[in-house]
Parts: sequence; C-alpha cells; structure tokens
Amino acid sequence: MTPNDTEPNTLTPEPTQQEKQEALEKIQAIEALFNHLKGILVHSFSDYTVEGLIGQHPMFGPLFVFSLTREGKSYGCGFFVNEVARVFQTNSDPEQWLSSFYVDMIRTGESKPLPDSPKTEEERNALIDKIIVPYCAESIRSEFPNESMHVDLSMNEQLGPVIEAGFPSITEGSNTTGLPLPYIYALYLLNRDPAEPIIEALNQIYEKHGK
Repeated sequence: MTPNDTEPNTLTPEPTQQEKQEALEKIQAIEALFNHLKGILVHSFSDYTVEGLIGQHPMFGPLFVFSLTREGKSYGCGFFVNEVARVFQTNSDPEQWLSSFYVDMIRTGESKPLPDSPKTEEERNALIDKIIVPYCAESIRSEFPNESMHVDLSMNEQLGPVIEAGFPSITEGSNTTGLPLPYIYALYLLNRDPAEPIIEALNQIYEKHGK
C-alpha cells in the first residue's frame, strides 16, 4: 500500500493540557458538590443510612442520586447537577430544599425507592402515555381549578416531543409553556414530581399575564 492509498486520519485530536486540566477541575467540582450534599443529608437524617452515586444522563448531563434507608424502608431521589448548582446560587435555604424531597417521602409512611426503568420501548411508551402524561395533566388542572387548562403532548421543532400546557383565557402575551418530554420522563425516573417544573412555568405566566 502506498501513502496515497491510506485513508485520511479521522481520529479525534488529543485534548490539550488545558482541556485536560479543565476536565479534571470539573470532575473535582462535581465530586465536591456531591460530598457536600451527602453531608447535608447525613446531618439532617442522622437516623438513616445515606448512600449516593454520581451518574450521567445522555441529554442532561451529570446527576446525583441519594437514598435514605431505615428499618427496611428506602427513600430515593435524584437531582441534575446543573439544577443543584442553580439552587445553591439562588435559593436562600438550599439545605432545606434538598431535605424537603425526603421529608415528603418519609411522611407518606411508605418505602419510596427509585422506580424501575422500563425494559422495552413498549413499556416506556406505556409509562409515558398511561402514567406520566395523565398525571401531569391532572396535577396542572388541580393547581388551576378555576381555569380551563390546555394540556397536550405535542411536537416542537426545536425541542422534539414536549408536554405543552397553557391558559386559553389569556389572550394577550404568552399563555403557553412546553417542557421536553425526555426531561419530564427523566424526572419521573429520579423519583421527582414530573409536573412540578411545568406548574412552576405556568405560575410565572399567570403572574405576568393572568387576570
């Protein structure tokens, strides 16, 4: 084979020393934040065994999962790192914010481990169509009982499938919000309330444009 017969080199360039250093610093920052959150939970729930792990979502980046265990009952919940960083920068009591998820689960008196992930596409679609979307619709309508709320699963050109919700009664200004279905789905699997971010966005719309 002659040099002209060789295929062009398509290998990814080696990262520079600066890029390696930045990647290392990012990992260290994530680990430090993880340890800080775990320390908060250990202090706040001293009667429980606290375990945690760092994961990576293919679309939404690094995440933390923490589980509290006591007397055979487990309470699991997950958080995206970007979300945690934002809360710790803007919330006046981030420790209370973190602990509140577990307090709410413990108060039910039932074990609340992370839900099992669907094993097939059919199971995934059934989870979305029969549980997640109906739950979000019911929660939204319960939050705004005096409004005839629009709630639907639709396709957005930029975001892909979204859960869309809005106020038909608002005719001036923005009256609709939509969150990516993969994000809502991920929240459900992290044992979070999938309707919460939609309701938060709707409250902002109502405060600004509602009657």
